Amino acid sequence: MPAACKPTTRKEECELINVGIDVGKRFCQAALKADDGRLLDELRFENTGQGVQELLEHITIHGDEARAVLESTGNYWIRIHDMLEDHSIDTLLANPRKTKLIAEAKIKSDKLDARTLATLLQGNLVFESYVPPKAKRENRILVRHRAGLVKTRTEIRNRIHAILAKHELHHNYSDLYGKQGLQWLESLQLQGVDQTVLNSNLALLKALDEQIKTVTVEIAKTACNEEDIRILITMPGIDFYSAMVIASEIGDVKRFPTQWKLVAYAGLAPSQHQSGEYERRGGITKQGSKWLRWILVQAAQHARQHDPRFKAYYERVAKRRGQQKAIVAVAKEMLVVIWFMLTRREPYRGQNLQLVERKLKRMNNLAETGLQAA
Repeated sequence: MPAACKPTTRKEECELINVGIDVGKRFCQAALKADDGRLLDELRFENTGQGVQELLEHITIHGDEARAVLESTGNYWIRIHDMLEDHSIDTLLANPRKTKLIAEAKIKSDKLDARTLATLLQGNLVFESYVPPKAKRENRILVRHRAGLVKTRTEIRNRIHAILAKHELHHNYSDLYGKQGLQWLESLQLQGVDQTVLNSNLALLKALDEQIKTVTVEIAKTACNEEDIRILITMPGIDFYSAMVIASEIGDVKRFPTQWKLVAYAGLAPSQHQSGEYERRGGITKQGSKWLRWILVQAAQHARQHDPRFKAYYERVAKRRGQQKAIVAVAKEMLVVIWFMLTRREPYRGQNLQLVERKLKRMNNLAETGLQAA
């Protein structure tokens, strides 16, 4: 492999520079290669705005036209990607699962990874991950943050149930965390440290409830301005929050040429094993967007109760394969219909107009009046 060239003030005579970037939390490594494979420059820079600016200066030294590739590493790639794009550098996000040359290398280092990425880019061999527009990314952050808050709230509620079980305390409230149920929990007098733990969990629960309401209001405000949301909520089982999750995870539906591509992206397609004339199909792949798969399964639980089409489909599959697989089958069927809805820009044909009107009214009330309606 040729030695790295030192930066000079003269631009190299190459039409296109291929930049491979190994992304780290604090520091990143970049390799600049000419289109003929020559290693022009290497740079270790901080994952900060100033560090990316140094990378841009090095790129400018060697040519006017460049393209870059970087691996998807948490959220640490976002700043680099956006700054390169803002400077008119076509930037790809490599799928780390499919970049096997790096993932399976016996000798790994930041320099080797950056050089390998640049080589893959040079040969147009990068398995590219979809990068949503900034607005879609912000929507993703918002809905995923709410999901995280709800998960934490569930964990705290389970802790409270464990304390009640320990002291053999029972209640008759339909909703333990409603107004009367919370009053009962706050009135309990337990022995030892359990009283302190209970009070602490109740305080956390109250704070989380407020935060969930605040984030839900922000989601409603955003959803009111999204045409995709108004289309999606016409389907039973989907409210404005689940519609926001679906829309933000799908992004541009046109990137899926068929409905089955979208099903595969959600990890709801059956796995397939074939050898010669032998072929076997297994469970769903679970590869792709776990968020899209999760929200569709949640929506399917409601849709099979309120929509005649999905109810009949659920019962038919449940008789043969069981309830759990039937729910997953309904989720996949819903996603197929969603692809047609978003592609054709039309609402769900079997929509319940009164139910849709209630969902729209709740969304609009939250957006207009905020926490008062939450």
